[in-house]
Amino acid sequence: MPSKIRPIIMCGGAGTRLWPTSRNSLPKQFAMLLGERSTFQDTVLRLRHRLFERPIVLTNRDHRVLAERQLADIGACADIVLEPERRDSGPGILAGCMVAARQAPDACVLVVASDHVVENAAAFRRAVASGLPAARAGRLVTFGVTATHACTEYGWIEPGLMLEGDARHVERFAEKPDGRRAAEYLLNGWLWNSGNFLFGAGTLIEEYRSFEPQTVRAVENALANATEENGALALALADFVKTEKRSIDFAVMERTERAAVVETACGWSDVGNWDALWALSDHDGSGNARRGNVELFDVHNCIVSTDGPMTSVLGVEDLIVIASRDAVLVADRGRAAEVKQVVELLRSKGCSQAETHASVHCAWGSYQIVDAGEGFQVKRFIVAPRGRLSLQKHRFRSEHWVVVRGEAIVTIEDRISHFGANEHIFIPLETAHQLENGGVEPLELIGIQNGSYLGEDDAIRVDEARGGV
Repeated sequence: MPSKIRPIIMCGGAGTRLWPTSRNSLPKQFAMLLGERSTFQDTVLRLRHRLFERPIVLTNRDHRVLAERQLADIGACADIVLEPERRDSGPGILAGCMVAARQAPDACVLVVASDHVVENAAAFRRAVASGLPAARAGRLVTFGVTATHACTEYGWIEPGLMLEGDARHVERFAEKPDGRRAAEYLLNGWLWNSGNFLFGAGTLIEEYRSFEPQTVRAVENALANATEENGALALALADFVKTEKRSIDFAVMERTERAAVVETACGWSDVGNWDALWALSDHDGSGNARRGNVELFDVHNCIVSTDGPMTSVLGVEDLIVIASRDAVLVADRGRAAEVKQVVELLRSKGCSQAETHASVHCAWGSYQIVDAGEGFQVKRFIVAPRGRLSLQKHRFRSEHWVVVRGEAIVTIEDRISHFGANEHIFIPLETAHQLENGGVEPLELIGIQNGSYLGEDDAIRVDEARGGV
């Protein structure tokens, strides 16, 4: 009996076109964009089926905590593989295939993006099943979505002759076209390129080796020298950086003669920008999509969302209005694809809001910047039960902590003390200290930081062996 399919779930990207909701500290695949679950969680649940084995989640150290928490929230398990550096999708998928092949030499893998929406999970699974004969015959199968309009935001695929099962030969891939070409593709029966793939793990490795043998060697070495990090497999940085930074499309799919495509109509979207999210959302009688504490008056065909302040909008149409705790975006909905340029501008000016949310998730819990000014910063810390920060000291700032609730175990140099609600702790400059939750409930503190520099890189880890992050 053929083995089940091994999913490889890609979730290391940032999705800057959905800024300010999606940033590097909380990218779009982990954000609750359309309901109470993230697209990452929906992807995992879509693959909880008899067709599939336990998934491999390919991510990085920054996003591992988010992935593991969201897996736990839906009662799911996965094998975590950590990329030490972003090298586009090609090397990561190659590493995932090597992990799968090491565990089962004849493994067939399904590579899926974690930030896509699939409204009809059963239709997607049927497409996967119908692509299996071609994948087991040595084809590299991609999934082409039945096009409904002349979209310029997607890549396109020209399908050719029928192959095994429901697969067809790929005649040509095309990158995002202009409007005229997109209309031609639609008229000629081309398909949208979904960026999801099905193939034998060994087949992908073999084809990759024929085009970029040095990348295959680098990934093999990164896997051979990988380390175990609290249950995750961390690829070796020194080897992984020797790979060519290239997408799987350019590295293999657009070069190979083995490419095949299976057509599907499964309600797919890559949720590439705010206009795409507006189209997927429920609308009120005026065509508006709203989320959070929003009040609208004489507003039409807008998307308005807030996760912080109450947001009121008056007398406009076709706008994007997104309010977070520390950043606001107002844009023409027709120019949603250009939001990435705003993020690039913020990066060029060194604005932290380009990358980081006011609230940041960590292995030990989370923190939120409540206020900041010249020489000071106020943070709200939530430390999970059994959570522990690293033993560290700061060169440029002192800290004053006040316990709001819970039990704090605080190490200052060689002295260990316990603190409860309404008690406070002072941490002088250049003093080694460590914070731990000593109770069974979340520990909440307010921290006031004073100094000449307050960046997160002003933390000298004193003793990594004592644990914490």
